[in-house]
Amino acid sequence: MLKELLKNAGLLVILAGVIVLGVTVFTKVQTNGHLAFSLILVIGGLIAHIVINKMVD
Repeated sequence: MLKELLKNAGLLVILAGVIVLGVTVFTKVQTNGHLAFSLILVIGGLIAHIVINKMVD
């Protein structure tokens, strides 16, 4: 069970980045800080997903 949660950790981080980006767009408060934070979450989640899946398998 822990392995499956660990395998999906990167995807959860990507989802968090998409949610931050969506809230930023729909509230029309598009600052560079919010956009950069969501970009970091999405790219970091993608890298984490790749690395974690190589380590777990």
